[in-house]
Amino acid sequence: MLTIFSCRKDPVIEDYIDDLEEDIIEVPSEPVLPDEPYDYEARIFPSYFLADPLLNLINTLNDGNQVTNEGATLGRVLFYDKNLSINNTISCASCHHQARGFTDPQHFSEGFEGGLSERNSMAIVNVNFERRFFWDTRASSIEQQVLMPIEHPVEMGMNLEHLVERIQEIAYYKPLIIEAFGDSLVTINRLARALGQFLKSIRSYESKYDQGMANDFADFNSTELAGKDLFMSGVHSCINCHTTVNFGGVSSHINGLDAVSADPGVGAITGDEEDYGKFKTVTLRNIELTSPYMHDGRFATLDDVLNFYSTEIQPHPFLDDRLAIDFHIGGPPKDLNLTTEQKAQYIAFLKTLTDWNLIVNPIYSNPFPE
Repeated sequence: MLTIFSCRKDPVIEDYIDDLEEDIIEVPSEPVLPDEPYDYEARIFPSYFLADPLLNLINTLNDGNQVTNEGATLGRVLFYDKNLSINNTISCASCHHQARGFTDPQHFSEGFEGGLSERNSMAIVNVNFERRFFWDTRASSIEQQVLMPIEHPVEMGMNLEHLVERIQEIAYYKPLIIEAFGDSLVTINRLARALGQFLKSIRSYESKYDQGMANDFADFNSTELAGKDLFMSGVHSCINCHTTVNFGGVSSHINGLDAVSADPGVGAITGDEEDYGKFKTVTLRNIELTSPYMHDGRFATLDDVLNFYSTEIQPHPFLDDRLAIDFHIGGPPKDLNLTTEQKAQYIAFLKTLTDWNLIVNPIYSNPFPE
């Protein structure tokens, strides 16, 4: 069910907005858009995505906010528009770069006043197969998720009621909203729906791995094939968390990054002791492009990640059972002791998940002149 959002005046935020008015940077440019909208509706997942078990995960079949060309076009403009931050300095795309698989190469993203986000920016591709969003799973729909960074006091700092007023004043939004929704009414719900449609349209399925699905991996070299077989074998539990052809998951885990979790993760949302230090499993698609890795960006390279899983998993009272010697939650960490050859095979395979078309596709690019 699609969440309907409302907004109300907050005196503290209203005063804060007034204080910032003199610091607002003018954004004079207008988006440059094609005469006919890009065909977002044609971005259809291959059949092997739409089979069990992924078919059971897909969240956008009957959610009331299907991708339309007009809605995604509006969403694209909103995604790249710095007017969505209180002082016109930060857009959604400031922390989710197309060239980096819609992630941020910084450990933590810089907000509208130079402050840093609490966690590394997650990739926003194939969100169609997600049930919950953010590292701590605090959002239950993509339409809910897209508004949270806008309101965040460090990231974009915008009050939603003030956002509606601002969008109403920007001339280039009126025809886009009419095309998407039939009239020019600006509401938070409509802005969330448009942003949601754009994010749902960001679909990654044109990697070397996907080509291999069509030709029985005839173009894979021996190292890539060995890495694929190793990954799929489950001997090191990779496929047990990063499941399906999306190589992601809908659950969260404690993977032994720390013996004592400084960041509560999911535990801050649920209040459950066993969730303290849990973080959402992310898709490995485009992982070559999305460094640094983990919720805090602590690992700069895929080598660093593999070295961690090889010999550096820390004991934790709720360590995931797949990483424990005795296969019990909280059991002693299991050193995978990966060889140099195995690491090379894993990395070669993971690089076959890179979708080079995604990062240059103009339908996802910045429409504002730079």
